Amino acid sequence: MSDKPIVSVLGTGIMGAAMARNLCRAGLEVRVWNRTRDKAEPLAADGARIADTPTEAVEGADVVLTMLYDGNTVLEVMREAAPALRRGAAWVQSTTAGSELIGDLAAFADAHGLLFYDAPVLGTKEPAEAGKLTVLAAGPEEGRAAVAPVFDAVGAKTLWTGEDGAEGSASRLKLVANSWVLAVTAATGETLALAKGLDVDPQKFFELIGGGPLDMGYLRAKSQVLLEGKLTPASFAVTTAEKDARLIVAAGQGNGVRLDVAEATAERFARAAAQGHGQEDMAAAYFASFEEKDGN
Repeated sequence: MSDKPIVSVLGTGIMGAAMARNLCRAGLEVRVWNRTRDKAEPLAADGARIADTPTEAVEGADVVLTMLYDGNTVLEVMREAAPALRRGAAWVQSTTAGSELIGDLAAFADAHGLLFYDAPVLGTKEPAEAGKLTVLAAGPEEGRAAVAPVFDAVGAKTLWTGEDGAEGSASRLKLVANSWVLAVTAATGETLALAKGLDVDPQKFFELIGGGPLDMGYLRAKSQVLLEGKLTPASFAVTTAEKDARLIVAAGQGNGVRLDVAEATAERFARAAAQGHGQEDMAAAYFASFEEKDGN
């Protein structure tokens, strides 16, 4: 294998497409596949080769990167790709799959002679496009030389959490981080909804907390998205946020932790999706505070 590995990216949604584009910009040979081919086609202009099937995408690849909707989808797609997977290749599993399926994913990797890297990323559309994600990674030393150029291309920082991807230490840390992100997002929406209901100018609220310990950049960023009506294209969609919230709740339940805020947050995202906001930015959870779209 050369210093620049051949990389297969399975899944070219919001995050996968941005990651694939940065891999191309780093000079790596990139092959991409997406169930809906139209979502992958624009990457041809960046130098990626578009594959018609997962099997075609992974043939001869040194690194296979999965960025799909959930863990079950990852298993389904990797089973499709199985006939062409090269033994000894590294599998960078970046989908937020939760902690329950990590064992199944690692077992698949072991059965097909793959070096398994549990490697979710922290960040949304903008940092993904800028190659500024934080990669949370766990996996063997043996294949790190192959995955390092991949992590360097998509992220500003790699945080190693362990040497055994099967333990899911990176995915568990991702769930903890996402629990905070989703809670702040939901709280932001509720705060702005209450301001509307009480006829309070949101800017007065920002003046009140400005520069103090209650102020935070993320609150202002999500508020700006909502107040300026910039909910599309989504940085992180409502439906995906709901999926992640439910993974967090399940992880808590499986480990004796009751997560009331995460459970309520999942329901808020579900209500917003039912109102037609599913593909909008997760800041649209704001609308769950009102009947239908009365929050406009």
